Amino acid sequence: MAQHITHDPSYDTVDRDAFPVMMDVERYNRRSDAFDQIISATHDHFWDPLDPKYVDFSQPFDLENEYLMPPEQVPELTGAVLDRLDEGQQIRLANESTRWGLSSILHGEQGAMSLSASLCHILVDPGAQEYASNQAREEARHVTAFARYIKTRWGTAYTVGDALGSLMNELVMAPEVYKKLVGMQMLIEGLAMGAFANLHRHTNDPVLKRLVQLVMTDEAFHHKFGKIWADRTIPKLSAKEHEIVEDWAAKCFETLLYNLTNIRQKRHIYPQFGLEWEWVRDAVREVYSDRDSMRRESLRDPTNIMRVLVKTLLNAGIITERTRPLYANWIDVDDLEREEGLHIGEAIADDGIAYLRELNAGRRVIGQKPI
Repeated sequence: MAQHITHDPSYDTVDRDAFPVMMDVERYNRRSDAFDQIISATHDHFWDPLDPKYVDFSQPFDLENEYLMPPEQVPELTGAVLDRLDEGQQIRLANESTRWGLSSILHGEQGAMSLSASLCHILVDPGAQEYASNQAREEARHVTAFARYIKTRWGTAYTVGDALGSLMNELVMAPEVYKKLVGMQMLIEGLAMGAFANLHRHTNDPVLKRLVQLVMTDEAFHHKFGKIWADRTIPKLSAKEHEIVEDWAAKCFETLLYNLTNIRQKRHIYPQFGLEWEWVRDAVREVYSDRDSMRRESLRDPTNIMRVLVKTLLNAGIITERTRPLYANWIDVDDLEREEGLHIGEAIADDGIAYLRELNAGRRVIGQKPI
């Protein structure tokens, strides 16, 4: 039997093959109101990636001569690697690195769509099911949007990294609901919010800037679905159950960290520049020998991806003294606990929702006759 660890009837589950349970007439009347607010808010952040009114993918960007993201955010553009590349190659390598990052996001959105759909098969509460189906729809438009952006700029995406692909396969196929909610709704969605905030703040491409803001208007609510589970579940866990959830979160964190920082995961980029990934890895390590001070400096940026991720777990009460050293190796956890106020990603999402409300004010519903 799968150990779902929910402790709240709104997250009750059944086996994914137990469809007859879904036709129980009594079940239809046992709807939790826990998700009604985020379901209703769906209308506030509607957008269509196929409508240029929302995001116009036809706007050009000179990938040969302009950086999509600041070069200082590309660890490979240091030391011996720079000595082998002329200025044009440096720009191309940086933009290929961004392509790899956006490809990871695209694969992550596909994973989130599939996982949301899988939740519809196991969640018993009609309200939870409706929310999960709404999220699946929104993740589907993210897949469409990022696929179109990548196709417009480069033609194709990079293949998924080994670490990320393995983790998402485990999350989508896991029968345990806690693994799905902690791994995807909290960690990967939290990682996405941090990544999108960083892209929005630093990108030189107005198309990408608009795209990630629109996606963030959805992701902010997806993140809340996991937070509702945490608020209703974490305080009720036994010590043993808390360790299970805490260890799973730590495992997911380390996998995501590995996907972000390990040069091997990006090995498909380097051959076009005449570089071997092992040599690139060693060259980067030489420059980052003083990585601790560099790491601390980068973590002062409120859009730092790992900072956002750890903040999510802290707020949920998942991190204890058992696993705190793991996160402290990357983040000043004490400083993060003292930090107050909205995360910058939430502020960007709020601005995006306000923009969409204004843009959608005169939107005509399909089939509705114009007034």
